[in-house]
Parts: sequence; structure tokens; C-alpha cells
Amino acid sequence: MELADIFRAHGPAYRQTRTLARAQRRAMRAIESCRTAALGGRAEACDRCGALRVTYNSCRNRHCPKCQTLAKERWLQARRAELLPVEYFHVVFTLPHDLNALAQGNPRVIYNLLFRAALDTLQTFGRDPQHLGGDLGVTALLHTWGQTLSQHLHLHCVVTGGALTRDGARFIAAKPGFLFPVRALSQVFRGKYLDALRHASDAGALLFAGQTRPLADAGAFATFLTTLRRRNWVVYSKPPFAGPRHVLEYLSSYTYRVAISNERLLRLERGIVRFRWKDRAHGNRLKVMDLEADEFIRRFLLHVVPDGFVRIRHAGLLANRTRKAKLDRCRSLLGQPPPPTETISASTEALMLCLTGIDIRRCPVCHRGQMLVIEILPRLLDHHAQPWDTS
Repeated sequence: MELADIFRAHGPAYRQTRTLARAQRRAMRAIESCRTAALGGRAEACDRCGALRVTYNSCRNRHCPKCQTLAKERWLQARRAELLPVEYFHVVFTLPHDLNALAQGNPRVIYNLLFRAALDTLQTFGRDPQHLGGDLGVTALLHTWGQTLSQHLHLHCVVTGGALTRDGARFIAAKPGFLFPVRALSQVFRGKYLDALRHASDAGALLFAGQTRPLADAGAFATFLTTLRRRNWVVYSKPPFAGPRHVLEYLSSYTYRVAISNERLLRLERGIVRFRWKDRAHGNRLKVMDLEADEFIRRFLLHVVPDGFVRIRHAGLLANRTRKAKLDRCRSLLGQPPPPTETISASTEALMLCLTGIDIRRCPVCHRGQMLVIEILPRLLDHHAQPWDTS
């Protein structure tokens, strides 16, 4: 049972009756056609026993649950060289559910403001001499879903337990096991976010439609902001990681994750999708949920981010422009030797061999020969070709 099965069975009808964003339509079609003849592929033959194999191309859409593994591993390989010998903290910034409807019509604006407010909050505390007095290193990852595919807009931040002073003269370590007071973080985060949201509204950057249409009135929007300002916003700081290796283990479980994996899907029967979910409110108890296919698709599409939107961002020590120079300076101050030069595997074959020890070029029948490409199969989306016949 895969997400593609649900989309193939119910996606075409769903698209005909809904107004969808371009990114949502593109994601649906990509997932439906992933690793099928529609995307083309190649026919291979063993150079020893003559066994034939046909493999079809992946869609590589970032919302496809089958296409994230290699992208995640390449990303992690690049991150290994950036780890410092300090504590790392996990800080989560969550938006109130009152903003969910506004996010559905304005995902790019609402998500960008979340990144900006959270990263500005962390840097404000990091640069404050009462706390650290320098630049932190932050990697932030956007997640928009809960276990039942409902909207739960939050930002996972992995933060260095220390900061480099602005003049680069010292690296100031945080107190063991403590970064910043979360109540103060949440208040500053709330203020920064709501101020930015008000400016976005004043600049005409927000679209008000459907259930948010009443907020187009300036007075109604001001009341909305007042209500949000009175709420307690959730910022959660988890205990520090045990070491750099655990930071990578954490990142590997969160980067390039999609709203639901194929492993959680149980079956599609009579228009009903059944899937597993963890009830966080009751000790992560494993439960099963049934949703009508159209409702399942609607929930999944809530988490398709706009085209070109960057869902993983770096700030402070890890900002792209100054990353190398600042990390080199931190290592010098911390007495850490330069990281070994690591070549990131470019080809799928090389990366799979490195990760699993399996040579995907080796013949699966005789286990001695090599699979050689004998024909490139065209995309059926663009041609009137027929699937390759291995009979």
C-alpha cells in the first residue's frame, strides 16, 4: 500500500473538482507517476547470464515518500563537516492553530515569517551579553503536519550550545544543559511574529479568502492580532544532544521527511484510507485512523509547500555566506582539528553501495554479472511509446 495508489485511484477525480495550487497539482501528478513507465526509464541486461531488468525513473518530487532517502543522505554528508565539539540543543517554535486558515491561503508568507521570527529570536538571545554575547549556529527545519495530517505549523531548530563573539576573539559556551529560558523565548517570538504579520498585512502581502475573508477589514485584523497576542505561544527546548553523532541521528529522522510515509499506510478499501498514527497526548500510543480518500488527499495537500520554497535553512555561524570562515575560527578556538575531506557521492550506485553495501549494478539473478543498459525508455507522458516488454 503506497501513497501513489491512493492518488492514482482518486487523484484525477479530486483534481477535477478542486481548485489547487500549481505545486499541489505538480506533487500529485509526480507521485502518481513515480517509478512507472510514465516517467521513462531504462532496460538492462546482465553481461553474463543475459537476465533482463527494467527500472523506471523516480519523480524526485520533494513531497514523494519514495524519493527522499538519497537526497537526505547527500544532505547529511555535507552536514557532518559542520559539527563542532559542543553541546547542541533542540528548540521547537510552534504557531497557534488560529493561524492555520491564514496559512492555507498564504503559505509562503506565513512560513517565511515563522523562519524569520524564530531565527531572529534565537539570535537576539544569543547576542545578548546576559546570555552568550555572540552568533549561534542554527539549522531550522519546517514541519507543517501532525500525526493525523492535520495542520501543526512548527519549526525544529538545532542550535549550538555556544556562540562566537562578533569580533571572532572568543567562543562562549552555554551553561551545561541550559540554553535560554523558554518562557522568555516564547514572548519574544510571539512579539516578533505578530509585528511582522501586521506589517505584511499593511503592505498588502496577505490574501484573505474563504473563512479568512472577514480579516480583510482592518479593524477585524487588529482584533485578530490582539487575540493572538493574548495567547501563550509554545516554544519548547529539549535537553541537549549527547554528542555530535546524536545530532546527525536526529537530523536524519527529520530532514526531507514528508507528511506521511508509505509504511504508515495500511489499506485503501471502498474509498476509505486506513493508516497508523501515534497519539502524542496518550504516551505515543499507536492507533489507527480511517479517512475518506478525498479528505485524506485534502489533508496531505495542506503540507505541499510552494514551488521554490526553502524548507531547511541555516543562520548565524551556519549562514551560507560566512559558514566556512566562522566554522574554521570556531574550530581554532575550540582546539578541534579540521574535518577530513569527504567526497559526497554523486551517483546513485555509489551512494547505495556506501549506505547499504549493495551493488545495485550486480545481476540479481546470477549475482556475478553486471547489469548494462541496453535501451533508454522514453517518457510516456511525452511520447506514444509502449511499456517495455520483458516477456
